[in-house]
Amino acid sequence: MQGPEFAEEELSRDAFLCGRLHLWQPKKGYRAATDPVLLAAACPALPGQSVLDMGCGAGAAALCLAARVPGVILTGLEVQSAYAALARRNAADNGIALQVETGDLAQMPKALRRDFDHVIANPPYYPAGGTPSPVAARARALQVDTPLAEWVQAAARRLAPGGWLTLICGVDGLPEVLAAMGAKLGSASVLPLQPREGRAALRILLRARKGGKGAFRLLAPLVLHQGAAHDGDRESYTPRANAVLRGGEGLSAEFA
Repeated sequence: MQGPEFAEEELSRDAFLCGRLHLWQPKKGYRAATDPVLLAAACPALPGQSVLDMGCGAGAAALCLAARVPGVILTGLEVQSAYAALARRNAADNGIALQVETGDLAQMPKALRRDFDHVIANPPYYPAGGTPSPVAARARALQVDTPLAEWVQAAARRLAPGGWLTLICGVDGLPEVLAAMGAKLGSASVLPLQPREGRAALRILLRARKGGKGAFRLLAPLVLHQGAAHDGDRESYTPRANAVLRGGEGLSAEFA
């Protein structure tokens, strides 16, 4: 859980949302890409509501959410102390209030044993049995250590009645997520994330409500890239994906 913080020469400062945010990240550790931005866009939080980012890393998802919804009350949980320190630094540098606790979701810190209006999560998605990254912090951030079911169950315990879980994961993790919801979470909607037209979705965004009784919904996919294949070192987002990933728009229309 504990570990040395990153040295300055190990870090880069990267722009998100067309420069509305700048975040410090390790050059060789886990680096936020599109997943936390999409996760933030899918969260239906309103100003004044509380949000717990479980596994917040360097703070990308929470801070992208704050850029879109000023006034949200943000808290993060991060098991790696070096990333927790980066999240605190990134929040301060961007003038955003973010309380970050270092700890494991399986043994939730006492400061977080309270209700939240929203829980957001981007759990690790590579099987633990695969070849690990040579960078220990990246391996811990990407490879499954705690089962997805435990992430879902921990989120359900932290949600207030009527609160929303918003989660991004690989398509292959969806059955485990749905099974873990049990009777506590319902009204689930799943948004497939399709790399290109005609390609199978590799990731999904899920929203589920504590105590929700609505029918399960499988939504039309969000297509991320234009064209049939990658055709060079250039950006190829669809207009809608560009509006979300660079413009900071939410995904309320997709989940409507």
